[in-house]
Amino acid sequence: MLHNPKARITARLTIALYIGVLATLLITTFYPAQVEGVSVPLMLSVKLIPLLAFAVPVFRGHNKGYIWLAFVVIFYFTQAVVSAWLSEGAAAPVILTILTFLLFTVAMVHLKVNRPIPPQGA
Repeated sequence: MLHNPKARITARLTIALYIGVLATLLITTFYPAQVEGVSVPLMLSVKLIPLLAFAVPVFRGHNKGYIWLAFVVIFYFTQAVVSAWLSEGAAAPVILTILTFLLFTVAMVHLKVNRPIPPQGA
C-alpha cells in the first residue's frame, strides 16, 4: 500500500531494480558459459527462488515484504562482491553488485518515504 505520491516513485524504482537483479541472475546462468555437469533448473531455482518469494510484496508495495527483501538482498550483494573480487572485476559480478546495492538502498528509501500517516490527535 502506498501512503503518498513520493512512494510511487520509489516503488517503481524498486520494481525496476528487482527485475534487473532477476534478469542479471538469469543471464549469468547462461553467459559467458554454462557450468558443465550442473543441472540448469537446479541452478536457476537456487538463484531465483529466494528473490521470487518477494514478487508479490514488491509489486504491491507492502512494507513488511520490502523489509524482508532487504535482508535477502544482502546475501546476494555479499556473493556478488566476493565474485567481483575473485574475478578481478568481471563485468557480470560488478553489475550484480551495483544492482543489489541500489535495490537495497532504494527499498530502504521507499520504507522511509512510505511510512503510514499517523492518526490525528495521537
